[in-house]
Amino acid sequence: MEILKRNKKKAALIGIILFCLIIYLAVPAVRNSINEAVKVLSSSGIEGVIEYIRGFGGYAAAVSFLLMVLQSLLSPIPAFLITLANSAVFGWVKGAILSWTSSMVGAMLCFYIARILGRDVVEKFTSKGSLESVDDFFKKYGKFAILVARLLPFMSFDLVSYAAGLTSMSFLSFVVATGIGQLPATIVYSYIGGTLSGGAQKLMIGLLVLFSLSIIIYVAKRIYNERKQKKVV
Repeated sequence: MEILKRNKKKAALIGIILFCLIIYLAVPAVRNSINEAVKVLSSSGIEGVIEYIRGFGGYAAAVSFLLMVLQSLLSPIPAFLITLANSAVFGWVKGAILSWTSSMVGAMLCFYIARILGRDVVEKFTSKGSLESVDDFFKKYGKFAILVARLLPFMSFDLVSYAAGLTSMSFLSFVVATGIGQLPATIVYSYIGGTLSGGAQKLMIGLLVLFSLSIIIYVAKRIYNERKQKKVV
């Protein structure tokens, strides 16, 4: 019964993916829009993303939401680029809310795809090498992996979401850990993007990187000490 239920979910998800692929290939307007969005995320930088989102006027929030989900599924670009852009366009409070909710949806979709379709399909969305590196990350940091990943501004959190879906972690646990883990970073990046500019913004991002590395070193040391104590016992 459980296998049949799982197969139905897998068939339904594959059907949705195939439908989206057909729409992408058959409708030039959709294909061009997605290609342009991926190009903006890949090569335009923060200013380019800001200009792109602002260009949609009253639909800017909806476009930003879809852009965050798109980068979660298709692009290895760190989500903090869109977070900074959202705060510049909508103000840091509204921008933070938009970034947090949209990134949550993107992360849940990645987790769900990995959980239902399995590793072979996930490797098509990412790559075998990058997924293996995240596997090592999970082995190293264990239950702290999601929190540590979100603290790293240049790490693709989407890869971690896919990898989490391949573990025994429950969906609810993933959602809670993701929501709590990404909230502080989302607020900080939104504040930086909405209130600072130029050299001050770059300085704060640099300080955040150093802070993130300090947290990772602390967590790594704590995990090492815990494992060392277990071996002694």
